[in-house]
Amino acid sequence: MSEPSRFDRGHTDDLMSFLATSPSPYHAVANAAERLEKAGFRQVAETDAWDGSSGGKYVLRGGAIVAWYVPEGATPHTPFRIIGAHTDSPNLRVKPLPDTGAHGWRQVAVEIYGGPLLNSWLDRDLGLAGRVTLRDGSTRLVDIGRPLLRVPQLAIHLDRSVSSEGLKLDKQRHLQPIWGLGNDVRDGDLIAFLEEESGLPAGEVAGWDLMTHSVEPPAYLGRDQELVAGPRMDNLLSVHAGTVALAAVATSGAGLPYIPVLAAFDHEENGSQSDTGADGPLLGSVLERSVFARGGSYEDRARAFAGTVCLSSDTGHAVHPNYAERHDPTHHPRVNGGPILKVNVNNRYATDGSGRAIFAAACEKAGVPFQSFVSNNSMPCGTTIGPITAARHGIRTVDIGVAILSMHSARELSGADDPYLLANALVAFLQG
Repeated sequence: MSEPSRFDRGHTDDLMSFLATSPSPYHAVANAAERLEKAGFRQVAETDAWDGSSGGKYVLRGGAIVAWYVPEGATPHTPFRIIGAHTDSPNLRVKPLPDTGAHGWRQVAVEIYGGPLLNSWLDRDLGLAGRVTLRDGSTRLVDIGRPLLRVPQLAIHLDRSVSSEGLKLDKQRHLQPIWGLGNDVRDGDLIAFLEEESGLPAGEVAGWDLMTHSVEPPAYLGRDQELVAGPRMDNLLSVHAGTVALAAVATSGAGLPYIPVLAAFDHEENGSQSDTGADGPLLGSVLERSVFARGGSYEDRARAFAGTVCLSSDTGHAVHPNYAERHDPTHHPRVNGGPILKVNVNNRYATDGSGRAIFAAACEKAGVPFQSFVSNNSMPCGTTIGPITAARHGIRTVDIGVAILSMHSARELSGADDPYLLANALVAFLQG
């Protein structure tokens, strides 16, 4: 029998609860905000004037949250220590005209968001969640967390070629989920059903941002429960770790040489170009307003940004036992081996040598091992919010994360200890 975990599983238990209750980016930031509120943070509105008082504050905008803690004695030019992450995951999202069907089946018209492993959404019980906007302009979170939808796969008897040629899915024709029977498909049925299920007045929903999610809960896996299987680890694992780390630092009572920040953005999976994405103005606006609220000038802003460091935390690829040749032969990150430092000389990741030293120091301080990740030279390399953050704000940025398998699947796989190790490294980084 392998050695049992050296770590308390309380953090991972909490992560699993966070994943289960965050079926959309809007739920994720609401859950993060609730946890920060318990640590003494308060929400500030972007339309209000901000003061320069110390303490924890946060801004919510759609599926994004930026939270920061101003310690006593912070100057206008005090640098920031930022944890960057993203709240969105690849999935199937409801179209503007959702009611469709054929041959006696009632279906929901969906669009493909990001780059999901399409086969992982087949024959899986799906719920529906997201945000609706009412006629008065207010918004509500909704979550039908029971089996409601299913994308049925074609039986092998009707497609013998699947065994020899592999599964081929047309994104338009083959991924529309079923949710009932009937030939009388009527416009408005899905939204009327959603209103009824969510306790909203009939006819009040004027807009929606809805998406499917697997209703199977996260679970420990394996002989010794060394693994965790669950949805949306890319990248709610980092959002959760960043939230925990920021709350811990803010309530520690220790003097801080930096202003710790959590920036969790939406829309990373489709390029980050939105008002809630990392390529938008949200982070820069919050940081600048924090400087100016403390009486700072443009010079103070420049000094603060020059001393700022961001850890862009996102999941990466653990070595796959069935496809080891797809990985770099000298870089094989393993689950439960600690967080990974992600490097790409073509700037798909933002890490350089000085950034590596900063992360190594944080891990050493926390007593956390870390691993290095680099892509196989013959394989294309993904990217993160790291290079975007570095280029847009002129902030030194380091790409890190946790190694997982099945990235972009409806259900991913991580080590049970790595989330705890990541959170501890983030605490040490924020403390400086």
